[in-house]
Amino acid sequence: MTLPPTLPLVLIPGLACTSRLFDKQIEALKDSREIIVADHTGHDSLGAIARAILQEAPEKFALAGLSMGGYLSFEIMRQAPQRVERLALLDTSARGDTLEKVEQRRAAIELARVGKFEMVCRATLDLSIAHSRRNDFDLKRAITDMAMDMGVDAWLLQMAALMGRASSVALLSSINCPTLVVVGDEDQLTPRECAEEMAGQIPGAKLEIIADCGHMSTMERPDAVTRILQDWLAG
Repeated sequence: MTLPPTLPLVLIPGLACTSRLFDKQIEALKDSREIIVADHTGHDSLGAIARAILQEAPEKFALAGLSMGGYLSFEIMRQAPQRVERLALLDTSARGDTLEKVEQRRAAIELARVGKFEMVCRATLDLSIAHSRRNDFDLKRAITDMAMDMGVDAWLLQMAALMGRASSVALLSSINCPTLVVVGDEDQLTPRECAEEMAGQIPGAKLEIIADCGHMSTMERPDAVTRILQDWLAG
């Protein structure tokens, strides 16, 4: 008997993140399936980024995105829901930016434009990780290094895309593929209530809450996230 081909997995990193965000998950999963880390750096709108990702993606695939990667996953579900066989939303939200958040982004953009990009990236580190890791300087360095490797020009495009995005709350009830929602119990940027909202409105969605974990779940609790993704892919 010929077994069906294994479903490819498309991973979408978050804001100011590279493929390094998913290093541990890629290492654990790469022998069992094709893994594509999407390029989310070349356009200033979620719609355009999603179209570029779809042009490079397999015809059918599993899709997992963290934070901004989740926002892009929703845009892909708008444009081509028939191509997504499974969906995983990690530390993200279906909501649009509040006015306060938009103003914070604008202030960060102005600082980055006058040469303070690294300072901007470091300013949000403690918001991005669990309290127990605030002295984990290797983790903080890895997060900052991702941003610096990606560069300020790509970050500015991403920030424009984020500020221009619409709410995806109304989309949730139309998602009909097996969906996983993951959140760290100490996520301050896209907190548990956002995950509960998504899981509550996506039919049949499964919610996983990771203890002692902030927003950067794939790096903070890599083994836990990997196990959850393996179960999601096998289900």
